[in-house]
Amino acid sequence: MSRFARRLSQAWRQLALSPNERVVVAVSGGADSTALLLAFDELNEAGRLALTLRVAHLDHELRGEAGAGDARFVEELARALGYEYTIGRAAVGRRARARRDNLEQAARRERYEFLGRVARDCEARAVAVAHTVEDQAETLLLALLRGSGARGLGAMRDCRPFDGQGDGLLLVRPLLGWARRAETLGYCAARGISVRHDEMNEDERFARVRVRRQLLPLLETFNPRAVETLARTAGLLRAKADTLEQLGEKLLAEASREGLSKAEAKRAENAARESRAADEDDAFEDAPPLSVEVLRGADASVLNYALRGWLKSGRGNLRRIEATHIEAVAGLLEGVRGGRVAELPGGASVVRRRGLLLLFRAGKTGAGKS
Repeated sequence: MSRFARRLSQAWRQLALSPNERVVVAVSGGADSTALLLAFDELNEAGRLALTLRVAHLDHELRGEAGAGDARFVEELARALGYEYTIGRAAVGRRARARRDNLEQAARRERYEFLGRVARDCEARAVAVAHTVEDQAETLLLALLRGSGARGLGAMRDCRPFDGQGDGLLLVRPLLGWARRAETLGYCAARGISVRHDEMNEDERFARVRVRRQLLPLLETFNPRAVETLARTAGLLRAKADTLEQLGEKLLAEASREGLSKAEAKRAENAARESRAADEDDAFEDAPPLSVEVLRGADASVLNYALRGWLKSGRGNLRRIEATHIEAVAGLLEGVRGGRVAELPGGASVVRRRGLLLLFRAGKTGAGKS
């Protein structure tokens, strides 16, 4: 058995997944995802695993005949290995223009929506994608350049829920903690497979490509093991973010009705009732009023996570919420004056009133008593 397959077997065990899982393998035709499929196949053939695999490939229709060639390559490989496959197509460029969306983000969204549909159609337990150590390092650097906090700098997890549907479907990255791109290329070559080449991976109009082709090589002149170091740092930051998130959840419980005094709880109930009286749809029911006094004494890092969790529970997501918005909400805790407002993307707002923070929908500020 190859060293590459043995290491994949170890990684699979560390993910605490069964050797008999039903898994969708996302295969682009490039070296990383092709190596992942080939190694799964090697482990199945050796009896180390007994996975039921379905190969999935999405043609983003961005590269014309080259993209169609990738799809044919993946289809032929899946057939040769004896696995079922699903080939999808999505006009990502047209959809991105219609939504005025970033092309990379639009492609990623379409790809994961497709993978989720395939997985649920075949009742898979997990979707396996082939992110490597380099991908982890690149993700950390991109997050750092965006000014992300510990959660963003923690980059990718090797296993997480696929999305928010709560049906148990997992997204797994079994190459993330150990495989380098040179290893995936070498393994494919050893298996006699000539992989596909996506010229968009060399297009330096994309930020990730510039990080890969310019920034990482420069960092390696300072530290030849910069990629491994960055990936390890992401893991440390992810553990820190997990701890802060837990403390943030505890702070939220203390600042909401669970931790309020009877007088504070009564004020929260009155404030919520007043907002509903003005308009049934103005307040977010899933974001309870929070005690200014409790929040004001919190550690800044923990407060950041608490406020992000609170906004997410009310809005349903944190899209377009940036550090400046969290800082604006935190600024409402200063001083004694109520009636102040922090505006959020999409028109929602946070208001301080009666010693409480209230989250309102677009166009509503809960103006009134302070």
